[in-house]
Amino acid sequence: MSLKQGIACVAGRSCRWFLRSVLHRSASQLPGRVALGIDPDLMGELASHLRFGSLVVCGTNGKTTTNNIIASALEAAGLRVLCNRAGANMAAGVTTALLPTGHADWAVMEADELSTIHILPQLRPRFLVLLNLFRDQLDRAGEIDHVQDTIVKALALSPETVLVACGDDPLSMGVAFRAAAAGTHVLAFGIGEDLHLPPDRVPEARFCQVCGAELSYDYRSYAQLGAFHCPNGDFERPGLDFVATGVKVGRQGVSFSVAQPVSRANRGSSPKPVYITAGFGGVYMVYNLLAAYAAAHCAGVDAQLFQRALDAYHPANGRLQHFSVAGREVILNLAKNPTGFNQNISLLMADERPKSVFFVVNDDFNDGKDISWIWDVDFERLVADERLRVVVGGHRANDLQVRLKYAGLEAPISGDVEEALRIVGDTDITCPLYVLTNYSALWPAKAELERLGERHD
Repeated sequence: MSLKQGIACVAGRSCRWFLRSVLHRSASQLPGRVALGIDPDLMGELASHLRFGSLVVCGTNGKTTTNNIIASALEAAGLRVLCNRAGANMAAGVTTALLPTGHADWAVMEADELSTIHILPQLRPRFLVLLNLFRDQLDRAGEIDHVQDTIVKALALSPETVLVACGDDPLSMGVAFRAAAAGTHVLAFGIGEDLHLPPDRVPEARFCQVCGAELSYDYRSYAQLGAFHCPNGDFERPGLDFVATGVKVGRQGVSFSVAQPVSRANRGSSPKPVYITAGFGGVYMVYNLLAAYAAAHCAGVDAQLFQRALDAYHPANGRLQHFSVAGREVILNLAKNPTGFNQNISLLMADERPKSVFFVVNDDFNDGKDISWIWDVDFERLVADERLRVVVGGHRANDLQVRLKYAGLEAPISGDVEEALRIVGDTDITCPLYVLTNYSALWPAKAELERLGERHD
């Protein structure tokens, strides 16, 4: 390590210590900014000291949960892991997570899609997990093709990286198709059966990534994810290396079997399918867990250890966290774009109990100022549940009110979760409240719920 690199490390680590020990504040970003300000190439130097290398998780929805489950699985295997668990997923956050001293076996890092161009060339990860691609933060990210171009360029600058991508997502496969043509090795995961679910009204991708023809589907799982093919034969879902079958999805969680790919160890035989179960709901969670298993498998974690890590994993970052407030169940989750909201609405509608929902949308920098995407959320589905009570909040509460009015729903405005609980005012505490927020509203809601009640894993 050079003198410049040494000074950058000391400065970053000192900043991290001061923020945590003196100010008692989060130290997920600033230490990395300080260190990179002294040496812009420090991330690569820190990554070179990892025993086995790194693994990066990227995609619009589900990055934080998937990333943290992979890290937990590697730790269950007795490995020391560096991880940006709080979701600080740009270059500064990744560098901060690499700063701790001492020996580490793996780095498991969540990466913002547009930040891959800065992270992959430095980190040179062994694997990049691409979960999905949806429209998100339109004023910052622009259209999907810009995001795709960025990831393809990042992979070209890290040629040894293996891409583990969602084979059911045409947009992720658009990246894989181009990256494979440039020499990137690609592994694909997906669901291998029709779940007989109603398709979303506004899918993100309708057209072939090669010729532009409208795609056909044998079935869809959600949004644009499913068994797709171009009628002209130019583009289709690839053969899947990790396939989920026997999928069961309910309010209490998900379960499925996954066929293991043939390896040198089991060549000439049929590997026994692995059964995975978790207490997290939603079809999207099947994809997250399948991606996490695929990545852990590639990193050498066996199926039993993965399931053991999954059994012990409890979200602590506002994603599908459960709280009890005066005896009432409150479920907190992130919903930051049309697909995220639509999947949360599916989860909500699968709960047959009388219930209420508090939608919170802000427009801070990390949310994106453009919230026109709320018109692509299928709020109309909520009208079918006559018992549902809806409340809105956040900086753009009035916009939500207008959108819901056009959907046929009246929604009073609340300033916080406590007020929302008063507004719904049910005497029956068995009626849960779902709190669905975008980025900047998530942590205040989580802090309020921790103050009001107790967390239930």
